[in-house]
Amino acid sequence: MSQRFRVPTQLAESLRQLGVSPEAVLAHAGLPGYLLRQPRIMVLTEEFFAIWRAISEVSHDPAIGLKLGSVDPAEVYDPISIATLCARSFGDSLERMARYKQLTCPEEIVLRRRASECTVQFRWLLAQDAEPALLVDLCFAWVLSIARRGIGEPIAPLRLELDRPARNRQIFEKFFGCGIRFDARHNAIVFRTEDLHRPYRTYNAEMLSMLAPALEEELNRRVAVESLPDRVRGSVRRRLAGQRPSVRDVARDLNMSARTLQRRLLESGLSFQQVVESARRELARHYLVHSPLEIGETAYLLGYGDANSFVRAFHEWEGVPPAHWREAQRGKSIPAGVQ
Repeated sequence: MSQRFRVPTQLAESLRQLGVSPEAVLAHAGLPGYLLRQPRIMVLTEEFFAIWRAISEVSHDPAIGLKLGSVDPAEVYDPISIATLCARSFGDSLERMARYKQLTCPEEIVLRRRASECTVQFRWLLAQDAEPALLVDLCFAWVLSIARRGIGEPIAPLRLELDRPARNRQIFEKFFGCGIRFDARHNAIVFRTEDLHRPYRTYNAEMLSMLAPALEEELNRRVAVESLPDRVRGSVRRRLAGQRPSVRDVARDLNMSARTLQRRLLESGLSFQQVVESARRELARHYLVHSPLEIGETAYLLGYGDANSFVRAFHEWEGVPPAHWREAQRGKSIPAGVQ
């Protein structure tokens, strides 16, 4: 997994076109003025978040995230965006987004399919603070813009879920073309499952045959230097959504047999259950800090049968119940003297 975010080199020009000074943004974020002039811009999660918070505060434009996220991917020459645009269908495009996104940053795109809907969420793996609202807007606008361009016809999500208070509803409803659920338990863009089968008019097998092997090769290089427990942990994180992944599920993700996976983990000094618990602990901390989910809901998402089982496990990890731990973490984010 990449430890840094790759900032688009065209961001400075995009900001200027929207009437926002890149220099003012960087000064507001407390970052060097030359940062956006580098040929390759790599920043830590906290720096990445600082940039998007600064853009929001400097621009005073509630729609700027939507504008930045809806730039035509064919104009910015982003290989990952172009690969998703060349996909065979919307569903194929989403799968490629989720697969290749890990090449650029410590972030996951989580897809959860149910009978009638598909939920898309962005998970910031190394974040210590809540993600900026503008960044959430940009990510969802990016997903929808690629879908609209690929399908070549109007497409609207089933709904948009935002964990912020209701404001600027008309702006969001006009852009996304769907109802907005504010004060939601998480940020998510939800599509109809039937829309995943819609073919892309931009499907380009020849272009995909050139881009996909290079992206897959880079993925393989990352995997080669990533430890097996880390790979297992990543698979478990992606599959934890109300159920506990089996060793067979994870082995299938890693293209090996369940027996081989268990043997190799034991050679690393770990059992499959220990890695699962490690992933659960990591996600539990994430949910408790970054979402308003109730303890029972968090337990469900982590694959526990009931809240008490989760509370006991969390107490063993951290030495305190999850509710107390959450309260302590949130207290750290309140500036001194502010009540």
